[in-house]
Amino acid sequence: MDHARRRYLRYFGGTGAVLLGGLAGCTGRSPDGLPPSETNGSDNSAGGTRPEGTGGPGVTLVSTDEDPDIPVQPSVEIVRDTATEDHPPRLRTTLENTSDEPLRVGEGRAVHFEHVTADSGLLTLLPGDGEYPAEADCWRLTELIATTDEYQTFEIDAGDSSSRLVDLYATPDADGCLPVGEHRFESTISIVSDNAEPQSSAEWGFSVILE
Repeated sequence: MDHARRRYLRYFGGTGAVLLGGLAGCTGRSPDGLPPSETNGSDNSAGGTRPEGTGGPGVTLVSTDEDPDIPVQPSVEIVRDTATEDHPPRLRTTLENTSDEPLRVGEGRAVHFEHVTADSGLLTLLPGDGEYPAEADCWRLTELIATTDEYQTFEIDAGDSSSRLVDLYATPDADGCLPVGEHRFESTISIVSDNAEPQSSAEWGFSVILE
């Protein structure tokens, strides 16, 4: 069950997505629904030339923070490292409950880096099951995406994990399409009670390079 508690602001103003007056991705999502054909790994050939049909810079994960001192361990991996006409680059974020009891975590979208924007302000991660106003074959958002106030939480069973897919978009502030260079993403992972009051929390993040 989701719990409304306080406003949790990121670059676009919150944590749910409101697109042109409508809601996008405000309810809980099922775990990673990645088809078997979309395996993790690079689209680069051995010679470094990208296969025909891909465009823009390639995305590489260059660093992740150390495991936080809480019983929820985050991780991230690249699923699609390049953009095509049909889709932007894609990552998968995972949270593992390393304790021997169920844990409730929040904020339910930001812990999976949904609607979290890079420190540069030029890239943002959006839920992989949504449709957003972006320039064709460029993946730069043409409008800001407002977000809702509610503080979402969800439970992870003991020894279990939660995964979601997030797609990489350039923000309207970007000069051109997906901007090259290094970009860091950071979010807060909180373990909360049933009424969404934080019991413990930690900052965790990672950096990618587009080149």
